[in-house]
Amino acid sequence: MISFHAGSLLARMLPSPQHPARLVVFGFGAATMVGTLLLILPIATESRTMTAPVSALFTAVSAVCVTGLVVVDTESHWSLFGELVILGLIQVGGVGIMTLASLLGLLVARRMGLRMQLIAQSENKALRLGESRRVVIGVIRMSLVIEAITALALTLRFVFGYDQGGWHGLYLGVFHAISAYNNAGFALFNDSLIGYASDPWIIGPITIAFILGGLGFPVVFEVSRALRRRRRAHRWSLHTKITLITYGALAAAGIVAVIALEWSNPDTLGPLGALQKLLVGGFHGLVPRTSGFNSVDVGAMESSTLLVNDMLMFIGGGSAGTAGGIKVTTFALLAFVIIAEVRGEPTVHVLGRRVAAPVQRQAVTVALLGVGAVVIGTLTLLAITGMDLDAVLFEVVSAFGTVGLSTGITADIPDPGLLVLIALMFIGRLGPITLATALALRRRGRRYELPEERPIVG
Repeated sequence: MISFHAGSLLARMLPSPQHPARLVVFGFGAATMVGTLLLILPIATESRTMTAPVSALFTAVSAVCVTGLVVVDTESHWSLFGELVILGLIQVGGVGIMTLASLLGLLVARRMGLRMQLIAQSENKALRLGESRRVVIGVIRMSLVIEAITALALTLRFVFGYDQGGWHGLYLGVFHAISAYNNAGFALFNDSLIGYASDPWIIGPITIAFILGGLGFPVVFEVSRALRRRRRAHRWSLHTKITLITYGALAAAGIVAVIALEWSNPDTLGPLGALQKLLVGGFHGLVPRTSGFNSVDVGAMESSTLLVNDMLMFIGGGSAGTAGGIKVTTFALLAFVIIAEVRGEPTVHVLGRRVAAPVQRQAVTVALLGVGAVVIGTLTLLAITGMDLDAVLFEVVSAFGTVGLSTGITADIPDPGLLVLIALMFIGRLGPITLATALALRRRGRRYELPEERPIVG
């Protein structure tokens, strides 16, 4: 009787399998709570004292949501145990809690039931239910391979280029490889990567890793498969084409903007040589795609550069990847919707394909919910802190986009403000539509349509 009642109670506590998005939210919430409890323990700090609950919660959310914002210095505050907890949360959050759960179910049962497939589909945006098993295995394999290659490159550089002892160099390589691929932005140096700003053997592997993670699993899968089979680009899916084109265009625009705006800034690119300016500026034109590392003082950037970063961070990277933001596909679809409306066309066409109306509504919903979250978060934080708008807006967009860049105000924000950032990171990682679906009590089907009428627009 006891086990029966316990099982019934657990069943009532767990989200319904008819709503896999709720399971994703539940999984991320559970990982956050476990991480918070572990980080509160005295063993998690160098001083062997308990960390304040809000600071531990903020760090856990930042790690599991692969953001990278910190209120305490990662290297000096956390012990090896604490750093490993953070690293584990980054890996779990980046690859996806539901992906790991699906893999565990597959390994144990040798088959994946409907519930596990629904979970994996919700997390990885699999196009067809039957593909979930292959997607889950592919995600894990791809993640481990990219992280291993990146870790090897970084370890060799740390050991032979900076005389970091064997084991310590290996630890630095592995930590920053996982952090880079998962677009987390956590670093074991108190100035992030400023000390390695002009070293292409450190910056290069980290850049490649966060780009591959940020493009999204479906894109990397399709491109790698097409290269192996020598399939031409015109046969790629519309999603892959939109992601690659938009990501590339925004990356180029970001690089040009940062280099041009910061070229003569004495506190950032000004003192560097021409080649170093191109390397550092190029890196900082890419990091707003939610990687979170910085190789110059972000707080010393021009206001115009911060605004460019705000826009790039809000857009983010590719869907079903480790990047945050509203996603480049959402941004591109909104642009095509505008073009079609300006031309007076009844439907939206993109690269030889017609985009379904529900997809258009989803893009509009994601963008508007994102704007709403940023506006509300900015107003709330301004009221709480009284800080400058530039710094507060940058911090809010960084949290929502799960980027991790900061002008240096994070540690000075009081606890109520940190709770606002925590909410933004959680919303930004899961996505506005996923969170809204998870919180909805039920989904209703409309059985009739009301008479049509056209209100005046504009």
